[in-house]
Formats: sequence, C-alpha cells, structure tokens
Amino acid sequence: MASQHRKPRPAGTRVAGIRTPALATAALTSVALLSQTATAAPSTDDKPSVEEVEKKVDDLYRQAESATEKYNAAKEKATKQRKQVDTLLDDVAQRAQKLNEAREELGSYAAAQYRTGASAPDTATFLLADSPQDYFDQTQLMGRVTERQKSAVDDYFADQAETMKKRQEASQSLRTLTDSQNDLKTAKATVQKKLGSARALLSQLTAEEKARLAAIEERKRQEAARKAAELAEQQRAAAEAAAAQQESGDSAGSTGSSSTDTSSSSPSTAPSASPVTDPSYATKAEKALAFARAQIGKPYVWGATGPDSYDCSGLTQAVWKAAGVSLPRVTYDQVNAGTTVSLSAAQPGDLVFFYADVTHVGIYIGNGMMIHAPKPGAYVREESIYYDGESSIHSVVRPA
Repeated sequence: MASQHRKPRPAGTRVAGIRTPALATAALTSVALLSQTATAAPSTDDKPSVEEVEKKVDDLYRQAESATEKYNAAKEKATKQRKQVDTLLDDVAQRAQKLNEAREELGSYAAAQYRTGASAPDTATFLLADSPQDYFDQTQLMGRVTERQKSAVDDYFADQAETMKKRQEASQSLRTLTDSQNDLKTAKATVQKKLGSARALLSQLTAEEKARLAAIEERKRQEAARKAAELAEQQRAAAEAAAAQQESGDSAGSTGSSSTDTSSSSPSTAPSASPVTDPSYATKAEKALAFARAQIGKPYVWGATGPDSYDCSGLTQAVWKAAGVSLPRVTYDQVNAGTTVSLSAAQPGDLVFFYADVTHVGIYIGNGMMIHAPKPGAYVREESIYYDGESSIHSVVRPA
C-alpha cells in the first residue's frame, strides 16, 4: 500500500537518474573510439611522410654514388691488373720457349760428347789418341767446348729460376685480379640495390605526394640559387676591390720614387678572394667549360665516362681531358690532383667536391654555379653549388 502513496517521479528526473548512465557509457565509448581512430589515422599503414621519403631517397642516391665510385675504382684496378697479368703471362711463355731451346742445345752437347768420347777418362783418351800432339789438340778443343757448355748450363738454370719467379708473380697477380673482380661485383650489386630501393620508395607516392615532393625540391632549389647569387656578389666585389687596389698601386708606382716602392707592395699581401689566375689555366679552363656545356642534357649513368652518358667523376675527367689535362678516374683521387683553393677564390674550371667521403664532384662555371652529372634518373645540367646545402661542400681544387 505504501507504494500507492508514492508520488510519481517526473519523466525528466527519471531520465536523468536511470538513463544517464547508459548515455554516459555510450558517449564515453564513442569518444574512446573517436580518439582511437584519430590516434591511429596517421599510421594506419606506417607509411612515411613525404619529407621522410625525400630524405631517404637522397640518402640512397648518395650511398649509390659512393658505391659507384668504389665500382669505378675496382674497375680501374681490375683493368690495370688484367694488363699486368697478360704481360706476365706473355713473358713466362717467351721464357718457357727460351728454356726449351736451351734444353735442346744442352742435349746436343751431351750427344756430341757421347759420339766423340769426350766424356771418357783422361787416361783412356790419351791411350786412344794417334799421337801425344793429337791428344793435346783434342784436350784443348774440348776445353773450349766445355766452357761453352758450362755457360749454356749456367744460363739455363738462371733462366729457369727467373721463369719460376715470373710464374709466381703471374699467379699472385691472377689472385689479386680475382679479388678486384669480386670487389667489382660487390660494388655493382650495392649500386643496383640502393637504386632499386630509391625507385621503390618513389613509386609508392601518390600524385599529391609527388607534387609535395616537387615543391620541397623547388624550395631547396630557390635557396641554393639565392646562396649562389650571394657568392657571385661576394666574388664580384672582391674582384673589383682587387682591381682598384692594383690600379692604385700601379698609379703610385708610376709617380712615386724608389723610396715608395715598399709601400706599393702592400696590395700583393692584402687578402684577395679572387686571386689572379695563371693565363694558361684560364685558356685550358675555357676549353674544359666549352666541352662541359656541350654535354648538358646527357643522362647520368653510373660507371659511365662518355660520350653518350656520364657519372659525376666520369664527366669531370672527360671535361679536363678535352683541355689536355689527365685526371684520375674517381673522386677520391681527383680531389688530390691539383691545388686546393678556398670557395671564395673559386675560378671557372675548378672542381667542386661534396660530402665528407668525397663522393660527388662538379666543375665550377662561375657565379656560384657548376655543371655536373647529379644522380641516376637526372641529366647533366647547370646547378648551384649549394644544391644540397652549404655544409655538403667539401673542397675546391684547381686541377691544372
């Protein structure tokens, strides 16, 4: 009965008291699901960002270029060793022929001794002689023959020892050649693997991501161009200052006495960002640059030295060869094939090297720009020396 006297609760209160926990649970569940979805969305397939892809691809291209230089060095070494092995084998063959001829000559001596009885004891030879004089004549003759035989035997054994030595050298050279060929195969496989990984990463990008990647590269290009313009302005200002100092010094020298000669020498000791270049170098550099410009548009192919395609060091080697200057094949050696100068003193024709491991090179054309074979999939082109940032520049070398 007591329940009949209870006042009915308002609908709203009942909703608040009874339904709220269910609604709250549903709401919390929805929030949790939404939060999980929001958290999981960026990494649903663990796909790297465009920036990460760009960095990874650049790293792979650099690693491929490093492996390319190792491939070039191994190939050059293997080629030299093959020539050395061929020379040694030819020498061994000639010596073997000479030994055979010497062996035949010794055989003829032995046969002659047998026929003439020269190998008989002296007492028997004396008793068998027609006269004492005949014995002494025969003994004198055989003495001269014996001396020839002894010389022939000595030559034979000397040639035999030298031939054995050459055979050992040839065998060692063949083993070294095999090692170089194995290094060549390893470097080639490394290059192909790195390039394959880079292509795979790029192939996974959507059209939108490729557009974003292109935008990133364009920003880098604009920044590199800005830095190149700054360097060009600095070099121009330094050249003008040096020319003004030179003109001032010449003027003072033409009007002053010998007592003022000491003061007129100060411009030569003043630091100059653009020192006067040897005229013969400028002539060679002009030829080198003319050849380099003619290669623009040709594809980068790792291990290539022209004339239809190049890698970076293959291009610089060919460029300076056109000017009559012989450079080594790989960047590691090219960096030591000249005089190192400061970046501010760079002149057209100088070689600009990149990265701590010296795995890339281009030829400076002035105004902060260079011509180089950049990377696989690209073509020989003009580009700012700051294309990969100022910190990537290793050194500048004047090769002639």
